[in-house]
Amino acid sequence: MATRHLARSIVLQSLYEWDFSNKEKDLVQIVQRNMDEFGPGINEPEFVWKIVKGVVDHLPEIDAIISKSAVEWPFDQIALIDRNVLRIGVYELLYVDHNEVPYKVAINEAIELAKNYGGVNSGKFINGVLGTVYKQLEIVETSPSPTENKKE
Repeated sequence: MATRHLARSIVLQSLYEWDFSNKEKDLVQIVQRNMDEFGPGINEPEFVWKIVKGVVDHLPEIDAIISKSAVEWPFDQIALIDRNVLRIGVYELLYVDHNEVPYKVAINEAIELAKNYGGVNSGKFINGVLGTVYKQLEIVETSPSPTENKKE
């Protein structure tokens, strides 16, 4: 298993446990325990911490984006695994340097996590939601700025 994929798996397991406890457990302790147990040879532990910190720092924004992008599913009805896979995927789509993690890699990694840890339809669900988020990013990134539309 590639080291970054393993790192994302550790992040997912940690966020899942934290979310399952209604965010009452100490996330730092959860992550450290999971890294010690499942990723002792991981060569980029900072990658794990970067994702965890990023997701937590942007949690309200990420959850709002998921809610808007998964219109058929009320946020509280999204399975815990799928919800946390989406949090990782949305974080990587919006807040990570895309020279380090290209958009397609972020989406594909999230789909693989969903297939490995989620239900039968989790991969398709994650693909649909993250595809919606990505399309919105494309619209924003390709839209002309307000000053480009002004005639001089």
